[in-house]
Amino acid sequence: MMKFFFMLIFLMPLCFMKNMFWMVQMILFFMMFLFMNLSINFNLYSNFSYMMSCDILSYGLILLSIWISILMIMASENLYKLNFYVNFFLFNVIFLLIMLYLTFSVMNLFMFYMYFESSLIPTLMLIIGWGYQPERIKAGLYLLFYTLFVSLPLLMGIFYVFNEMSTMMIYFLKFVNINNYLLYFSMIMAFLVKMPMYFVHLWLPKAHVEAPVSGSMILAGIMLKLGGYGLMRLLVFLQQMNLKLNYIGIIVSLIGGFYISLKCFCQVDIKSLIAYSSVAHMSIVICGILIMNYWGFLGSYIMMIGHGLCSSGMFCLANISYERLHSRSLYINKGLMNFMPSMSMWWFLLMSSNMAAPPSLNLMGEISLINSLMSWSWISMIMLMLISFFSAGYSLYLYSYIQHGKFYSGIYSYYTGVSREYLLLLLHWLPLNMMIVKIDYSMIW
Repeated sequence: MMKFFFMLIFLMPLCFMKNMFWMVQMILFFMMFLFMNLSINFNLYSNFSYMMSCDILSYGLILLSIWISILMIMASENLYKLNFYVNFFLFNVIFLLIMLYLTFSVMNLFMFYMYFESSLIPTLMLIIGWGYQPERIKAGLYLLFYTLFVSLPLLMGIFYVFNEMSTMMIYFLKFVNINNYLLYFSMIMAFLVKMPMYFVHLWLPKAHVEAPVSGSMILAGIMLKLGGYGLMRLLVFLQQMNLKLNYIGIIVSLIGGFYISLKCFCQVDIKSLIAYSSVAHMSIVICGILIMNYWGFLGSYIMMIGHGLCSSGMFCLANISYERLHSRSLYINKGLMNFMPSMSMWWFLLMSSNMAAPPSLNLMGEISLINSLMSWSWISMIMLMLISFFSAGYSLYLYSYIQHGKFYSGIYSYYTGVSREYLLLLLHWLPLNMMIVKIDYSMIW
């Protein structure tokens, strides 16, 4: 694991050399290829080096992080053309990737907390430095304070665990069960805000809408998964408490997911609609993790990977329209099928994955999550039906509104999709729909 860390560290000076924009991306591609061929044991922690190791959960999420980082660079060609602080942008992406890589691979709880919080800084830089509207400062503050407000209790909780158990190694903590209400809430809340759970989700739509395309991609693709990863790791030693109290989180998430799905129909901003749909999807993932049964964990893991690729691809599509029309409003982005017929195929493919149509990973994840929730309580079926139905509803609403109808008469010049954009969308869609062939890797975990 250490070798990839050093590879990323030595990639940093390359960001500041002239004309190295695509070179950095190619090296990340190479690193992705090397990481994919890592021999790991899917059932246990493997590849130990210093304080880092890798099991199936870390492996999938690290792969996703590297992949999304490659696609972020590909989506941000506009910065390269305008030469808008492009070196610092690359540095920011690599720094963020290092933080994510460390978050997913460290074994020490305190180190995990440190990198978990550090990944906030480059994200904030992306939003404030490369965002479009002046409101990005406010969005950045929302993001910062929501996350920081709940992260101090998590730190205190980690210190308490160390004091009780005299160890911080995540692996050893699976042999203990701590029975403490305050500890449970203080440790869980930080991850629920990051996911985000309904009631503490307000930072997400703001951050997404104000972020540049790369910021939106990394937020939707990886940042929301940090919460799920943290929950999966920590619930191992909070089992006793979680079995008593998990119904609170599950009920809030189910009802919140339904309410947010309805909220999606009220949105007039493309990015805002995609951001709210992320909240709806993540609410089911929270339920799957909190129930703590086998189907739930598997479903959450698959859904996190699937949603990361799907949501990121949809933000790319929103940005492609934004670069042409300089607006994210649904009233202006209309009838795009007239201008870019081949792009509307990609809209359709990613929207269909978003509503969990086969053969996407989202379908597999959703089936597992529905199984796990039904085994917990059959009453949850009511909300699950509504969430699934409305998720198809708002996906179709967005697609039909953007692609069909009479186009906006104020458009005076337009250019169709370029090969880079089609490649970008293909690289989102292919893993999302082809990984179902090797789904057994996720299912043996």
